[in-house]
Amino acid sequence: MSILNQISLNELRDRALKLTPETKLFFARLKRKKPKNLDDIVHQLHDEVFQDIDCLNCANCCKSISPTLYEKDIERLAKHLKIKPSQLVDEYLQIDEENDYVFRKQPCPFLLLDNYCIVYESRPKACREYPHTDRKRFYQILDLTLKNTEVCPAAFDVVEKLKGKKELL
Repeated sequence: MSILNQISLNELRDRALKLTPETKLFFARLKRKKPKNLDDIVHQLHDEVFQDIDCLNCANCCKSISPTLYEKDIERLAKHLKIKPSQLVDEYLQIDEENDYVFRKQPCPFLLLDNYCIVYESRPKACREYPHTDRKRFYQILDLTLKNTEVCPAAFDVVEKLKGKKELL
């Protein structure tokens, strides 16, 4: 059963933060060991977790964090909205501390009240791939995954189930 069915999103963040030291230790072991079957296991867990989780019931990622937008994302979004890329940048984006474009405000300006996205077909790459639990070379994004456990019930579930996989350690 999904964590989202059991606790609120505020409780998810608190629980993820409480488990951060344990998760960091687990991830440090994974980084050192780099198990050859890690991607297969994580992808299987991703598929399993997303059988129970419907992102439209949550959309916490769209409500609380911003993706990094690259030039291709900006061009694709501007085309979808029938505006110039410079207008999209001026109206919706800012440059963050890492010198990346991100949305100026949260929730995402394209998120509707029913959690649907009005630019879904043209959404940024980071949105398409979130929470990144089906990426190759998963061990390379462990720090990002740790942050995502505070926001995304699916990422939290994948990581907690991953910690239970004895064959990884």
